[in-house]
Amino acid sequence: MTDQRSDAAQADALRAALTRHLVAEGTIRDERVAAAFAAVPRHLFVPRSSLDIAYADDVVLMKRNAAGVVISSVSQPSIVALMLEQAEVRPGDRVLEIGSGGYNAALLCELAGPKGAVTTVDIDPEVTDRARVVLDDAGYGDVRVVEADGEFGVPEDAPYDRIVVTVTAWDIAPAWSDQLGAGGRIVVPLRLRGQTRSIAFDRVEEHLESRSTTPCGFVSMQGAGANYERLISIWGDAASVSFDEDQVPEEHPFDGVLDQPREQVWSGVVVNREEQLSDLQLWLASTLPGYCVLSAERSLQEEGVVTPSPHWGAAAVATGDSVAYLTSCPARRRPESHMELGVNGHGPDADDLIDRLIDQVRIWNRRLRHGPGPRYRIDAAGTELPAGFHIDRRHSSVTVNWPA
Repeated sequence: MTDQRSDAAQADALRAALTRHLVAEGTIRDERVAAAFAAVPRHLFVPRSSLDIAYADDVVLMKRNAAGVVISSVSQPSIVALMLEQAEVRPGDRVLEIGSGGYNAALLCELAGPKGAVTTVDIDPEVTDRARVVLDDAGYGDVRVVEADGEFGVPEDAPYDRIVVTVTAWDIAPAWSDQLGAGGRIVVPLRLRGQTRSIAFDRVEEHLESRSTTPCGFVSMQGAGANYERLISIWGDAASVSFDEDQVPEEHPFDGVLDQPREQVWSGVVVNREEQLSDLQLWLASTLPGYCVLSAERSLQEEGVVTPSPHWGAAAVATGDSVAYLTSCPARRRPESHMELGVNGHGPDADDLIDRLIDQVRIWNRRLRHGPGPRYRIDAAGTELPAGFHIDRRHSSVTVNWPA
């Protein structure tokens, strides 16, 4: 009994410390979100982890598939908090969560309050069974847990004031729009050209308009909404370029293109190492034909075959026999925290590809770098679209616009 009381007191202290950390970092700004984090016992939702791990600001992996790919996790608290801030769940709201695990559903339950309702759905029966048991144990028996393909929502509990998607989606499923009530909001980690960002969309008449966005990372959606990037090897199994499914089969370089002599040009654009460059990458994707993402194993960087690139991959452009990609180096006459952006190229078209990339990096730096960032709109596929950069998906079209 003494050990149980000691463990409970330690869990309470660690949970309070995590909440204070998220508030101090500015991740949590809403007092109601802070109160929810302080109330929900995260350690119950990760029973195989120590208390220190349960209350660290880190993801906890729960399940892998036969290939070793993570298919279920309890998300990083800071990402969860950012999405809850985006969702702005109000007391009395009806909320649908796509992708279960229990912890986020409990937080949503705290925010919706006793007059609200939370439904959480997941395609994996092992996940929903675990979520049901742990939610009951944690005192959230009112949360409805449904085993089903989240692509189709849960129509019997619709309409919803808020839909929160906690898996990476490639498209906005028609069921989500159909089940979102008038004036409702959906928060979804949407993958666009090799990067994922959590976007809060509000219903405006028959379409969705973005209200906020933040880079994030989640396990990929399974079931009918699953989607996978097209990978093209350019150095055996150690390096590849990837294209999204919606991209018309682009020309791509051959395996071994990195073995050709490397050309290198520096842009003169200096950034802080901690600066988010996701908007730059999306700008390049929206302006450069042949855009793709280059990924390489660390061994190739150590051997100098490729120069250092972001862990998720480097923005690149490709033709049938050439590739060029974004890189960086310590900025001259600047603190160590600053990097200069440049471009490496291989193949007979390298000079042209480098020039195109460098030009767009400089345009982004002059016109867009310190602006409000892109805005997004979702329309049903086949409808008339507003001006902007269009990304066509199976069920919808994403329009990206860049306010000056």
